Amino acid sequence: MTAGTAAQIMLPTEPTLVIFDCDGVLVNSEPIANQILANTLTAEGYECSFQESIEQFLGRDLPSIIREVEDSLGQKLSEGFLEGLRANTYAAFREHLQPIPGVDAALCRITFPKCVASSGPPEKIRLSLGLTRLRHHFGEALFSATQVSRGKPHPDLFLHAARYFDAHPGECVVVEDSVPGVLGAKAAGMAVLGYAGGDYITPGHCKSLMDAGAKTFSKMGALPNLIKDIFK
Repeated sequence: MTAGTAAQIMLPTEPTLVIFDCDGVLVNSEPIANQILANTLTAEGYECSFQESIEQFLGRDLPSIIREVEDSLGQKLSEGFLEGLRANTYAAFREHLQPIPGVDAALCRITFPKCVASSGPPEKIRLSLGLTRLRHHFGEALFSATQVSRGKPHPDLFLHAARYFDAHPGECVVVEDSVPGVLGAKAAGMAVLGYAGGDYITPGHCKSLMDAGAKTFSKMGALPNLIKDIFK
């Protein structure tokens, strides 16, 4: 084997970048946001329970959700729907949002470069991390689906984050809690750890994450070692 061939097949021994989803991975926003979304859609004539919102919309960006709902209804949602939904959601965040248990300590132990790649808009990401005092772990490395043409389950957002750090996709690890997020990360050629510790997740969600290509875990305390183990 030539030296050039050996270099070509050399595998990474540690990640260059760890990419975190925000909602449901860093902060407990999913129960709050999905309850408000379900109530608001129902008021618009699109019957939707909290559990249905989790099953149907978890991990997706709001514009794609709105398109699906409007297609189903055969009409546009009311004027100001998106603005009202966000205002109510952010108000609830200010009152109830908390970090995922154990995530702050886990982030302190993860010494590799870190960033956030979320389906939410930039102001939601900043608000969530600010309220939960997690922002200092990421600085300005906050990426939103609004910055790319296609959100999750497409790979665009993850590849955008990797380019910012000049990181090869094969040397990145993504931490996700939704099937669209896992599918997007796998499509980007990245390893994925699927957090399945939320008390709101539906039966079978852990298996769905695994089927999509994630290695699942349920305690944030295990995350630092799981990240290190990926490239062993």
